[in-house]
Amino acid sequence: MNRLRRLLVTAILLSPAASALADELPLMKIYKTPTCGCCGVWVDHVKAAGFPVDVTDMRDVTPVKLQYGISPRLSSCHTAIVDGLVFEGHIPAEDIIRLLKERPAGVTGLAVPGMPIGSPGMEGPRPERYDVLAIGEGGRTSVYATHGP
Repeated sequence: MNRLRRLLVTAILLSPAASALADELPLMKIYKTPTCGCCGVWVDHVKAAGFPVDVTDMRDVTPVKLQYGISPRLSSCHTAIVDGLVFEGHIPAEDIIRLLKERPAGVTGLAVPGMPIGSPGMEGPRPERYDVLAIGEGGRTSVYATHGP
């Protein structure tokens, strides 16, 4: 299954549509630990959606989270920065793209706290319903999207 997934992601990434889309989306700077497998799968997910990425492996991502205002209650295993906005955790690429297009006032990014089963990079046999939270000024949050059964 893993080999099939890699072949599918490779085919998507090499397609002309993905190449054209990558020219339109801004660079995503991703900070993660080098040993986290689910982070690598999420990176493949955002690449397949057309994001050009720059991945930095770090032993501890906490300083990046603190720099961008990610509190422990919003924390997950990786943090991404795109065009000045912060994206924490296993957020579907479609929600990132939507936020970049909409740019709602007062929203500094999105977060999927923890590691819910069924989110990109955390696929599994029993997906959970989970919320993508919009992060506002002062750390306030609101539900931006809901995914899962």
